[in-house]
Amino acid sequence: MTVQVVLVHGIRTSATMWRAQVAYLERRGNPVTAVDLPGHGTRMAQAFTLDSAFETIDRAVRDASAAGPVLLCGHSMGGLLSIEYIGAEDAPPVAGLIAASCTAIPRGLALQTYRVLARGLDSLPDRGMWLTDRLLDRILPDETRADFGAGGYALDAQDLALRSLSVLDLLAALRRIEVPLWFVNGQYDQLRVNERLFLRVAPRAELIVVPRTTHHVTVMRPQVFNAVLEVALTTLEASGS
Repeated sequence: MTVQVVLVHGIRTSATMWRAQVAYLERRGNPVTAVDLPGHGTRMAQAFTLDSAFETIDRAVRDASAAGPVLLCGHSMGGLLSIEYIGAEDAPPVAGLIAASCTAIPRGLALQTYRVLARGLDSLPDRGMWLTDRLLDRILPDETRADFGAGGYALDAQDLALRSLSVLDLLAALRRIEVPLWFVNGQYDQLRVNERLFLRVAPRAELIVVPRTTHHVTVMRPQVFNAVLEVALTTLEASGS
């Protein structure tokens, strides 16, 4: 059966960040669903909660699983949510997971520092968008630059979403994940802080580090990330998942 793919975006952005991957998967012949989490993209007006985020992922996965095995792929916050989702005690119907730019435990000083920085950016006259746009203009290629923010930026949901992530028990979830798992990090990603710990804990995990790349690995190196998708899809196809 054909592997189905579900894509879960990171904080502040939306399903549009996956356009390069959606185009690749459609050419390959793999049905794909890129979700908008609550408070993001087409659902900007909705409040973000962990329950509604997990419901969004679960609905997409279960709908896709009716047609074949599912590869779940999440970036940043979407990766953290996907780890927690797959690692639930009543494991959902997922055949494999790509968790990109999310090998960090969102708690303690690191999370507090991130929230303080985000609040500082948000306090600027334009809520920091001038600075954000200049940075993205420098690091993202033309082919994905517009896609990254095409669904808008979920500035109002950011602090609530960050605070919500602190309750995730990622290490317990990782220990329960028995399907193939690929961690994908940019070389200069700030969320590599617990990379080795995640690898030790997850029984079937592999690590792929993309050189000269930041946290925005999916849009900064879209062709490389598509190659990672190819690895995962080929692995699941060969196993008969």
